[in-house]
Amino acid sequence: MKRSTADIVRTYGPFPDSPPVHGVTYDGRHVWFASGDRLNAFDPESGEIVRTLDVPADAGTAFDGRYLYQIADDRIQRIDPADGSIVGTIPAPGGGDSGLAWAEGTLWVGQYRDRKIHQLDPRTGAILRTIESNRLVTGVTWLDGELWHGAWVDDGSELRRLDKSTGEVVERLVLPTGTMVSGLESDGAGRFYCGGGKSGTVTTVRRPGQQPRA
Repeated sequence: MKRSTADIVRTYGPFPDSPPVHGVTYDGRHVWFASGDRLNAFDPESGEIVRTLDVPADAGTAFDGRYLYQIADDRIQRIDPADGSIVGTIPAPGGGDSGLAWAEGTLWVGQYRDRKIHQLDPRTGAILRTIESNRLVTGVTWLDGELWHGAWVDDGSELRRLDKSTGEVVERLVLPTGTMVSGLESDGAGRFYCGGGKSGTVTTVRRPGQQPRA
């Protein structure tokens, strides 16, 4: 198993009014984060908030190329980012739902307390498969066909890459002591956006082996 120290590129926030950061996703232009009673989008170049949507947003967030998905208590809401309207709802698995990601035409839900990651049918919420973790699961994301999740470990957090067939941990990126990872999302180009929970920040971590951008 590979183990390395996370290469932190940039930290955004705390944002105005210092809201907590729960779920995080990326729509190809803006980074979205859930903060309890709204979704917020910021420009990753300037770090400025550019949009807000007034919807319940207390855990994981995902984007499928058209719609945002947001865990809100016992359900997952599908949201039109154009106007913030809720266009569909499916049940969440339950058991401390935390992270949320879109990949392979399905939703992937992390369960914090149960230490599991479920693959869901986005139309019905039916569980298609389950991957076990040996750590508390926070954010979930995919990058280049690889499954990653945030993990709470002792007094800090890690990003863990799993074998998507067996659930075995094959790589660990260790964040600084005291750093909390809530939401997690890749930008598709070798960087992870990590929600910082009560710190009200989003931290960007470079994937190992990824060259700095010009």
